[in-house]
Amino acid sequence: MPKRPKARAVQPEPAPQSSSEEEQDEQPLGEELDLSSEEEFADDEGASEEGEEEEQSEDDDEAAAEDGADEDIRQAIAEYYQAASEQQRPADATGNGVPAETSGREHESSGRPLDPGSDSSEDERPSRNTIGDVPLGAKIGKSQRGDKLEQLLARNDSSKALRTIYDAYNDEDIVLSKEELRMIMRIRKGQFPHVEVNPYEPYLDYFSGDVDPTPIINAPEPKRRFIPSKHEEAKIVKLVRAIRKGWIKTGKAKRAQQQQPQVYLLWGDDDQADSAKTGSHLTYIPPAKPKLPGHEESYNPPKEYMPTEEEKAGWELLPPEERPGYVPQAFECLRHVPLYANFIKERFERCLDLYLCPRVRKKRMFIDPKTLVPKLPKPQDLQPFPQTLALRFSGHTSRVRCIAPHPSGQWLASGSDDGTVRLWEVATGRCSAKWTLGEPIMSVGWCPNAALQLLGAAVGKRLVLLLSGLGGEEVEAAARAACKVPAAAAAGGEQQQQQLARWESRPDGGLELHTQHPVRQITWHARGDYFASVAPTGATQAVLVHQLSRHSTQNPFRKNRGRVQRVAFHPLKPFFFVATQNAVRIYNLAKQALAKKLLGGSGVISAMAVHPSGDHVIVGSEDKRLAWYDLDLSTSPYKALRYHSYAVRGAAFHSTYPLFASSSDDGTAHVFHGRVYADLMTNPLIVPVKILRGHKVVDSAGVLDCAFHPTQPWLFTAGADGDVLLFCN
Repeated sequence: MPKRPKARAVQPEPAPQSSSEEEQDEQPLGEELDLSSEEEFADDEGASEEGEEEEQSEDDDEAAAEDGADEDIRQAIAEYYQAASEQQRPADATGNGVPAETSGREHESSGRPLDPGSDSSEDERPSRNTIGDVPLGAKIGKSQRGDKLEQLLARNDSSKALRTIYDAYNDEDIVLSKEELRMIMRIRKGQFPHVEVNPYEPYLDYFSGDVDPTPIINAPEPKRRFIPSKHEEAKIVKLVRAIRKGWIKTGKAKRAQQQQPQVYLLWGDDDQADSAKTGSHLTYIPPAKPKLPGHEESYNPPKEYMPTEEEKAGWELLPPEERPGYVPQAFECLRHVPLYANFIKERFERCLDLYLCPRVRKKRMFIDPKTLVPKLPKPQDLQPFPQTLALRFSGHTSRVRCIAPHPSGQWLASGSDDGTVRLWEVATGRCSAKWTLGEPIMSVGWCPNAALQLLGAAVGKRLVLLLSGLGGEEVEAAARAACKVPAAAAAGGEQQQQQLARWESRPDGGLELHTQHPVRQITWHARGDYFASVAPTGATQAVLVHQLSRHSTQNPFRKNRGRVQRVAFHPLKPFFFVATQNAVRIYNLAKQALAKKLLGGSGVISAMAVHPSGDHVIVGSEDKRLAWYDLDLSTSPYKALRYHSYAVRGAAFHSTYPLFASSSDDGTAHVFHGRVYADLMTNPLIVPVKILRGHKVVDSAGVLDCAFHPTQPWLFTAGADGDVLLFCN
């Protein structure tokens, strides 16, 4: 048994230890005892065997003396505690002092018996008289340990240094025995500390795996085991139906199927494999397959697949939704290919499509794209139509808003924002007459009556009828007589005239009508006796119809359905077209009722023209669209032409040729071939044939008006640059 050192009594005020000594006391166990291997311990044991034999007798004498001293100390402490407990009993009875339970526990702790079944190493040590972990009778303090040099010398001098460890908890050195060292070595090897422990003891089977002949529960059989189950019956019916329809293969069917050659469509279509039904009796619809990569997705595609710098610059100018999803790039090897940035995003969207998007079976139809393109005639076969710029009429100092060719085709009238109306000779481009009216000219129009040769103009809040001076003296005299307002007509109906319009004769022989609102358009009836005016801000007086022979004005509408933009007379029938911002209404003047309503688009209507037959109408709007309406077909547009890039400002039909044109703020005029057939079963043929350019765009205004020559396939255009152009074939 190793020798245990006695507890040392410490002075009340111990000398302070140096920092080196404190560090030495806190050294771990590995520094006190190095048990690296059993060979090292064996060498130490052989070397110190002789020294142990010499000191064995001395150690036995010291141990005997120490045991006797310890026994005397224990006996003295026991007598002291017995006397102290007897003196404290009266105090415990009165409720003062320490409870008796505490003294009993202290007495038990002073001489506690060893527990033979305990594995604690504390039980192997002699009992100590302590309260808790503090010994009684003397102050316990930290012992003074030498410095490193003293410890090294002491270790070299002692033969037990290699198996001596320092117990920091009790502040003492413990010398390990050979048995304890063997236990430590076995623990370090991962073995049991005690050699007598057998880790491979035979297994004792507490429970038997044999089935007992007598059941554990000896209850009678339940009644439900003798009644057929409806649930099982439904299952059997379902299995029988599946076997009959071939959804479930029996052993015989499987063997027959295995004997057949295993063939399949190498390039089969998905539609051919979708005839099989799933277990829920629903037809399986496979998901749409993504597009397979081509040559352009290669890491080093051919040069013909690589985009040029111009193509890349063009792609960058496109909106993000119209840009190509993948731009080909070339790399020398696969190691230089970077990670695809949109891989996770595209996979996630693909999963969402497969999971959330419903699937609909659609039969694939292989159609040649060329067959979808309508077979239109070539523009060369549709001649004549205006193609080249032939003449430029210059003289206006501001934008030209309106033009009107004479019915004979020899003269052209134009109105401008400079407040003048000019009369041009078509053949030479010479300005033969000029009228200064003082305000911007919004619209001009010739009277269809050849016996009068009057020119109407919309100027501010006035309608002015001018004597053109064309024709002989008889024509001029008839025009002056028509424009002369009788005194009786001026005096009669004064109240009505004050509300609608006031008729006055001009000093030069013309006629003026004064209205209450600014007039934007003037248009004549085919007979030349009636003409209509449009004042968009006039509310209930927006549309007025005037009769030249009687010098009277009437308001055909009590209420207008919207802001009126344009009006036109039917060339043959008593119909009147009124175009508001969103619709075109056709009124029957004989019945005084609404005949039809043409639905417009999203833009505000800005131009309107009626076909010479009266069965077709073209309407231009500010949403860059020119709509063709077939009055016998539907109230919706038969065809919408979107060729202009800005708002449409003018539209016109040719009186004899199958041509119509439109002008826009983009500075161009588009010419179309529009043939109308007498057969109602044949749709009109509409073909764009020419784009005419020649005007400059000034302050976001381009070509403001256009009109065809009455007899020739020529087109007149009025531009915001102050010029009037003539395009010929």
